Amino acid sequence: MGKIIVAKTSEIPIGKMKKVTADGKEILVMNIEGSYYAMDDTCTHAGASLAEGKMEGSIVTCDWHGSKWDGKTGKLHAFPAKIKDLNSYKVVVESDNIFLEL
Repeated sequence: MGKIIVAKTSEIPIGKMKKVTADGKEILVMNIEGSYYAMDDTCTHAGASLAEGKMEGSIVTCDWHGSKWDGKTGKLHAFPAKIKDLNSYKVVVESDNIFLEL
């Protein structure tokens, strides 16, 4: 398991999210109430980029069909159909650098 630098803390202020590519994966990094979290960026319903959606608190809503995801865990929060949860990733902050452990 390696650490990959993906952003500076100044790039993702509280309440914001950023799509990054790390180890060939598209990952959404979020600042939720001052803590950083990461999960897959691709919605498992129809393949939309979740970075195009919106985040309210810890819930990320897909812009295409409204699926809602818990940004802290990658688990499906709400959607009419059962769809696969997203992978979540460990985030480490050192100085002003944000790393993902993959």
